[in-house]
Amino acid sequence: MSTTAVEIPGYVAGTWKIDPVHSDVAFTVRHMMVSKVRGHFTRLEGELFLAPDPLDSSVTATIDLSSIDTNNPTRDDDLRSSNYLQIETHPDMTYRSTGLRHSEDGFDVDGELTLHGVTRQVPLTLDVNGFGPDPYGGTRAGFSATAEINRKDFGITTEIPIDGGGVVVGDKIQIFIEIEAVLVEPAGA
Repeated sequence: MSTTAVEIPGYVAGTWKIDPVHSDVAFTVRHMMVSKVRGHFTRLEGELFLAPDPLDSSVTATIDLSSIDTNNPTRDDDLRSSNYLQIETHPDMTYRSTGLRHSEDGFDVDGELTLHGVTRQVPLTLDVNGFGPDPYGGTRAGFSATAEINRKDFGITTEIPIDGGGVVVGDKIQIFIEIEAVLVEPAGA
């Protein structure tokens, strides 16, 4: 039986920093029961520890919730308010992995998402996009991940009903993560 490390071409164990300029945390949520609003957060930071055995790896990330951008400043201000994210009290969203499992299509990351003062288990479906050199003499790695959460699980319960039934903002939020990380310290260095 082959090891997981063999299945990841170019894998480099070590400590990696998320490059916020080349990374993105985006989301979609149902709007008015007929469409989806898309948005993303423009400020994030984090660290990945890629262990010699990839299944022993871990990740931590912090997202500045004030950086929400849905291409509508009025809506963004409402999302930052006490109606939804309540950023004066809860300025950040954090993720801390608790385990990594090999799946049929890649990996599943088990972890804890803290949002709006509530911590819940949120698994991520992870794809390893690759490892390689950058033009500055460093090493980069790329990862994609997806998840789905229910905003009510995190105490974000504002309901604005619409005529004919339904609500303005749906409960389920799809999350799409694109991470580019820079190797800070190779394992064993």
